[in-house]
Amino acid sequence: MKKYLSISLKSATLVVCSLFGFSAHAQANWEPTKNVEFIVPAGTGGGADQMARFLQGVITKHKLMAQPLVVVNKSGGAGAEGFLDAKGARPDGHKIIITLSNLFTTPLATGVPFNWKDLTPVAMLALDEFVLWVNAESPYKTVGDLTKAVKQGESGKFKMAGTGSKQEDQIITVAIEKTTGKKMTYIPFKGGGDVAVQLVGKHVDTTVNNPIEAVAHWKGGTLRALCVFDSQVMPYPKKITPTQSWKDIPTCKSQGLDVEYLMLRGIFMPPKATPAQVAYYTDVFQKVRQLPEWKEFMETGAFKDTFMKGQEFQDWLLKAEVEHYRLMRDAGFLAK
Repeated sequence: MKKYLSISLKSATLVVCSLFGFSAHAQANWEPTKNVEFIVPAGTGGGADQMARFLQGVITKHKLMAQPLVVVNKSGGAGAEGFLDAKGARPDGHKIIITLSNLFTTPLATGVPFNWKDLTPVAMLALDEFVLWVNAESPYKTVGDLTKAVKQGESGKFKMAGTGSKQEDQIITVAIEKTTGKKMTYIPFKGGGDVAVQLVGKHVDTTVNNPIEAVAHWKGGTLRALCVFDSQVMPYPKKITPTQSWKDIPTCKSQGLDVEYLMLRGIFMPPKATPAQVAYYTDVFQKVRQLPEWKEFMETGAFKDTFMKGQEFQDWLLKAEVEHYRLMRDAGFLAK
């Protein structure tokens, strides 16, 4: 009787699975069956865009996915366009999004109906640094030179270029203003690539670009790095310029500018993504992290190579959300 009951239950399960078009085996071994859209909620040339296109390249090169990964920039509304697109997408596993900290700042600043909890977290790939940059031909050789000039100049005289309004770059700008006691004129652009070009062209006085957004210009001798907004120096000793490596850049705090900030580089999926879909992409990105190209990418862009998934990533996101609310509130950036 027990044997008969067991067979009957098994048969019933197979019938139900057949009716709904899936099996336990298929669920456990899910993979995409068509192109996967990889959303970048930021402009071209910036850190998120560069990382997404790097990931697309190495995943294709090493055949880590059977289906193509297609990068699409959706930067409208400080990234809200991309976040709302991901939020409203079908949970079929064929759309993923790379996030920066506008995951938190955009809804707080704009009031757009979105929260990171509307998406399904996959993994933190890294944390991104911010560096204080000036044009290489400027008279500011140290952080002290720059902050002294800002303090002695007229309010609004110094121009700071940054990515977007009321996002990471402007949060750091406000923190610098509080330290120096003087306002700066903040000029927003769509992406970090545009920001770097503005500084190279001497249209602005300074920027706080991510390393990867300015490294080519630093290497080419047109930009100067003054300090990194982290509690410790970057751990990369390889020379980028004839005289400096990332490790040679001092922390801003050690130079009297008491400001620290790190930015998320993470992967999310639309709401209601299945555990099997999340596991698939987690596995893909863990394989990427084992590649020599990844290690080179981390070093070139001076990333903090930090990986999280599951509950650990969820806990980090909850803390980051609280911290960004505090930062946005103190800067006066919350939507009225």
